[in-house]
Amino acid sequence: MKRAISLARLAEKRGEVPVGALIVDENGSVLGETCNRTIALCDPTAHAEILAIRQAAAYVGNYRLLNTTLYATVEPCAMCMGAAVHARVARVVFGVYDPKWGAAGSLFDFSEKRLFNHHLKITSGVCEAECRQLLVDFFRTKRNRR
Repeated sequence: MKRAISLARLAEKRGEVPVGALIVDENGSVLGETCNRTIALCDPTAHAEILAIRQAAAYVGNYRLLNTTLYATVEPCAMCMGAAVHARVARVVFGVYDPKWGAAGSLFDFSEKRLFNHHLKITSGVCEAECRQLLVDFFRTKRNRR
């Protein structure tokens, strides 16, 4: 999660919402890592989780990312959780819940066993205070600029 936080700080420096994500295999090797790039890429799908999933799939040469863990500083949205389900990610670990967009237990719960044919394990609250503070500081600065 510390690496995801570093990536989120990179996003913040670039003027993006500070979210970082990475995918690791069962041995802890990083398969893909990045931060939000929606503004830079002019792409509403360029969330950190989506980009990390794309990198990992390209790295392993398969869209199925079996036995992997997705780390994200913020609870993934419905699009990102949908991609994780399709990629067969085994586990999602995140820092802070997102009550407006989250799909790993707050607004929606894509890990719920009856929803899909693939079920992910969810771990929340990892480095929660640090992940929350990144968002609070970012949006406070944005509001003050207005």
